[in-house]
Amino acid sequence: MNNQTITKMRINGLKTAVVLMLVSITMLFVNGLNLGIDFTGGVITRFTTTESVAPQQMQDLLADGLIGQFDVKSAKNSTEWTVRQAADEKKQHYKQWLDNISQAGEIGVKFLDSDFIGPAVGDELINQGGLALIASLVAIMLYLAFRFEWRLAAGSIAALFHDVTVVLGVFAVFGLEFDLTVLAAILAVIGYSLNDSIIVADRMRELMRINKDSKLDRIVNAAIASTMTRTLITSGTTLATIGSIWFLAGSPLEGFAVSLFVGVLVGTLSSICISATVPGLLGLDVDHYKPKPDSEQLLEP
Repeated sequence: MNNQTITKMRINGLKTAVVLMLVSITMLFVNGLNLGIDFTGGVITRFTTTESVAPQQMQDLLADGLIGQFDVKSAKNSTEWTVRQAADEKKQHYKQWLDNISQAGEIGVKFLDSDFIGPAVGDELINQGGLALIASLVAIMLYLAFRFEWRLAAGSIAALFHDVTVVLGVFAVFGLEFDLTVLAAILAVIGYSLNDSIIVADRMRELMRINKDSKLDRIVNAAIASTMTRTLITSGTTLATIGSIWFLAGSPLEGFAVSLFVGVLVGTLSSICISATVPGLLGLDVDHYKPKPDSEQLLEP
């Protein structure tokens, strides 16, 4: 592909990224996040059945005997179940509705354990999780401020903001449960996105130092081309691992896998189309990385 074609693809990718980010922000305001019991507080009950039960059948059996709203998930074999109830449903003992499932469905039910998480604990987790995100972002911005020229740093920060926003937007659109494992995945996405953006930015800086007569557009495209193989291999192997977790680990890690999978995909897009393109839009020029003469040379007649 020639230089003009690559530039056009970068610009179109940037437009796509902006649209995805705007849609995500809109859906976050409209739908909000479906906070899990880790944050809202409630009761988690785990049990097994002696035979496989269809998810919809289990949903119907629970609806007949369980008071209030609930959420039920199962492992792949549909014999291990997790029921989550709101905190105000704590007074209903699990034995009442477990016996109802056994009698109505004519299946054997074995209770495993039941945990209660109070709303105060959920509030504390929200505060601590928010502080973790803020601390990581502040540390990243300080690192970028010392590591790169401010326009390159701004491109990496824009890519980082895009990746986190789109991941949260996916959870808002599909109503997926946002719990502590998803928060941990988002922190991992932040690190992955930053790593990808820094590699591209570092290559751009290196090429600007040794190609003083080239245009910035050509340098950006050359930097992307030289790092593309590394980016695709890293993203491909990471997605393969995450995909295995998604399909084989079961529902407890589904949110974790989805957030990482989406984060790696959009992180690959943003490292090429945002972190490499935004600096040029902010006025980055090859002259910004022209070596300065030594003080001794300045004093020479």
